[in-house]
Amino acid sequence: MNARAEIETEIKRLKDAGLGWACVETDLREIAALTSRINKLKREKNAVICAHVYQFPEIIKGIGDFVGDSYKLAADSTKTNAEIIIFCGVNFMGETAKILNPDKRVFVPSLKAGCSLSEGITAEDVVKLKKDYPDVPVVTYINTSAEVKAESDCIVTSSNAERIMRKYYQKHKRVIFIPDKLMGTNLAKTLGKTPGKEIILWDASCIVHDRFNTETLKLYRKKYQGLLALAHAECSPDIAAGVDFLGGTGTMMKYIEATNASAYLLITECGFGELAKMRFPEKNFIAMCRLCPYMKSITLDNVLFVLENLPSEYEVSVPENTAARAKKAIEKMFELAE
Repeated sequence: MNARAEIETEIKRLKDAGLGWACVETDLREIAALTSRINKLKREKNAVICAHVYQFPEIIKGIGDFVGDSYKLAADSTKTNAEIIIFCGVNFMGETAKILNPDKRVFVPSLKAGCSLSEGITAEDVVKLKKDYPDVPVVTYINTSAEVKAESDCIVTSSNAERIMRKYYQKHKRVIFIPDKLMGTNLAKTLGKTPGKEIILWDASCIVHDRFNTETLKLYRKKYQGLLALAHAECSPDIAAGVDFLGGTGTMMKYIEATNASAYLLITECGFGELAKMRFPEKNFIAMCRLCPYMKSITLDNVLFVLENLPSEYEVSVPENTAARAKKAIEKMFELAE
């Protein structure tokens, strides 16, 4: 097959995957040239790509081998025989993949793929918390650095935090939950716990989810009769109180699949709305969204550059001792999430 025919075949594949609605044909041709090259390189270099649901559609549908939320991608990363993992997400996700796959090379294809939550707490902060609250278990949101995970008893995601926290409260009267104060406050209400007493919180938040407002939610409810509103668990308690479903991206997608509504209002990062439209084209979605600058720093050009060159500055490295301690906390999550 000549190069032109390959591109035409790739354009058709991308359209069949749902990208046609999002891109004009000229854009699709440019995208197809990149995705075709990247997918060839994956085979040549025995690499796979993990793509978080907040990534651009062309990354998710064009080159993603594993697609999902933080929990799913952490689990998926352990199920491949590939020698190289290209993690299209943010830094802490790449670290998690490296911790679980110490013998594989892991790359995050952007030097700007940080996270406000991960940057909002340090390992030293956790050590101090443990001194202030001795014998109180530390349950840590996955949006944290490897060093913070290493100081934790168990890691959770937005999809399994409630379930795991309930299990800790069966044996403990008090639990430390870090670092997301908004998610922690939402959990406290759901679990019937008092912040500062039974649940100890940290003051950090997501720069995407902490900025949504309830007035916009009320306006959409008036405009769309029968609307179902879904919000990410990192949103404020005011937003949480006004929606029909609160959870992680994985459970939000399951809720959409299991329900029918005149419209769905999605209060989270914009990438989730794009993915929902591609998965359920027959449903009406309103994305009350904000872009994550960290997630959106990754492009097809970034991925191609990293896959071609495997540059050391993009490779994820976690000190052995830190990785070993963090792995225990991550494995505790897998154990308790079942």
